[in-house]
Amino acid sequence: MSNLANAKCVVLLTFDFDAESAEMRKTPDLPVKISKGQYGPRVGINRILEFLDRRSIKATFFVPGWTADHYPNQTQEILRRGHEVGSHGYLHENFSEMTGTEEWRAIRKSVDSLIRVLGVRPVGFRAPYWDWSKRTLNYLRKMGFKYDSSLMSDDKPFQIGGDEKAGRIYEFPVESSLDDWPLFEIGHQSPGNVLDSWRREFNSAYEMNIGYFMLTMHPECIGRASRMSMLNELVNEMSQNQDVVFARCDQLVEFLENNATPNC
Repeated sequence: MSNLANAKCVVLLTFDFDAESAEMRKTPDLPVKISKGQYGPRVGINRILEFLDRRSIKATFFVPGWTADHYPNQTQEILRRGHEVGSHGYLHENFSEMTGTEEWRAIRKSVDSLIRVLGVRPVGFRAPYWDWSKRTLNYLRKMGFKYDSSLMSDDKPFQIGGDEKAGRIYEFPVESSLDDWPLFEIGHQSPGNVLDSWRREFNSAYEMNIGYFMLTMHPECIGRASRMSMLNELVNEMSQNQDVVFARCDQLVEFLENNATPNC
């Protein structure tokens, strides 16, 4: 972890490997909508893994349990290449719309699927749609997660959970403007516009010594050829700074747990 200790800015490339989990829950009778999600496991995930290999970058993938169950080979390949797999619900549920029993069952089912497919228990969690209920934090503590990545109340990591005896969890905050989905799939922005936006966000975080920069991406979205080219260009620019370190979320949480006064 010495490279993290010396980093001016830690960059976390994270990918939500949803596949068609959300579509199977919401629109199971609409083949075209389902096909959009299927682009992730058919094309996008391989492009991303090859890109990360070429750049010698390790990343974090948040995977719904349904995706792990239906695409075990792709999910196992993520781990085999040295990346982290975190929990992302089971069928990409919106926890704010569920009962307590339903939410708890989805979280446990997600973890059980990842353990069954990978043989590894996830230490990190990201809520589908970044949407918590008032129960979510307690459920994450009960499941023993070390960190969450769903909230937007800061631009660098912080601890949540209040009472230390009840169990604190690190929060790795996210931001809608640093998510590929609203920019490309909803806003229909060009790769050039997104590159300019993300470049400005990174440069500001670097110059202001925030020490933390996270992107949220989806294989069915960022996996398109022109968007992967854009991501490569951005990584090229960030890598020109010798004090920028790319890390997995589990590496960062381990570093924070062992350092009382981290840079980020």
